[in-house]
Amino acid sequence: RFQQVLVNEPSVEATISILRGLSDSYERHHGVRISDAALVAAAQLSDKYITNRFLPDKAIDLMDEAAAARRVQLDSRPEEIDKFERRIMQLEIESAALSREKDKASKQRKAKVKEEIANLKEELRPLNEKWQADRGRADELKNAKEKLAVLEAKSAAAERVGDYEKAADLKYGAIPDLKAHIKKVSETEEQRKQENTGEDNMESEIVTPHHISEIISRWTGIPVTKLTQTDRDRLLKLGDRLKERVIGQDAAVNEVTDCILRSKAGLARSNQPTGSFLFLGSTGVGKTELAKALFSELYDGDERHLVRIDMSEYTEQHSVARLIGAPPGYIGHDEGGQLTEAVRRRPYTVVLFDELEKAHPRVL
Repeated sequence: RFQQVLVNEPSVEATISILRGLSDSYERHHGVRISDAALVAAAQLSDKYITNRFLPDKAIDLMDEAAAARRVQLDSRPEEIDKFERRIMQLEIESAALSREKDKASKQRKAKVKEEIANLKEELRPLNEKWQADRGRADELKNAKEKLAVLEAKSAAAERVGDYEKAADLKYGAIPDLKAHIKKVSETEEQRKQENTGEDNMESEIVTPHHISEIISRWTGIPVTKLTQTDRDRLLKLGDRLKERVIGQDAAVNEVTDCILRSKAGLARSNQPTGSFLFLGSTGVGKTELAKALFSELYDGDERHLVRIDMSEYTEQHSVARLIGAPPGYIGHDEGGQLTEAVRRRPYTVVLFDELEKAHPRVL
């Protein structure tokens, strides 16, 4: 018989410990280094912004994708080098076209083009050398870590089959030597980076919290600048920024700002929205604009992602099913409602109920 065992979702702190245990395997696989700050960011940001999945799965996927993206960038030409090469190619095409012309102006232009090509190639050479050197160091570490993983697997296999002589040779000979080599290369690279802090590496093999934020931004659509801001930075001058967009409604803006600050200070119920507001007024006074401005400042920055529900479509009593989903036993029960699905997919958002006065009272 089988006994049911409940496996609860681990906490953010437990997820960070899990990521620290797994990071070595992902570093060897992708050939990059994952900083501890990136692991912490992966656990915290995935817990906050990815709501339709669970820890540690979503944090592991986030770490994996960030490391893969860093590897792809290491293998690709940097943008600066690519710009130089495209410019050189354009000038070489122009030079070939001018070679067919016989007039004096074309010959003069061709000479200038050839001179510009030579200058660009001279500027490109040190950039290429630096990029190849950075790639070479990253590849050396990657190959050494892959070789270490192979040797450790061989050592474990030798112990299992009883070949203790081979296991001892690997465990006390080749493996320590390779670990020392990896440590030496890593320390040399760290020292080189500290000495050249003023220089910008063409490509770094280290995965940082910024790279984690980029992947979260790609998954959710939230700009990286919003993700890296702390709540304190975002809320400190919220009222002033809202007043820059919504003119002449200082009282309403102050009420909204005060409510949000109270909620962020922990003085609101945790299972309720940050704030619920009913804006009244004639057309054009800024009701919808205030909702858009609030969404832009607090969460996304892209007002196209604002959840807007036109309540003029809910004039009938039974139309509430379209909003929150059909009750159990009715057709469409598994599909969810317009409101519930939007909030489930994007819980950190502003929901705007437009034309509220046109909805049926039972819907409200």
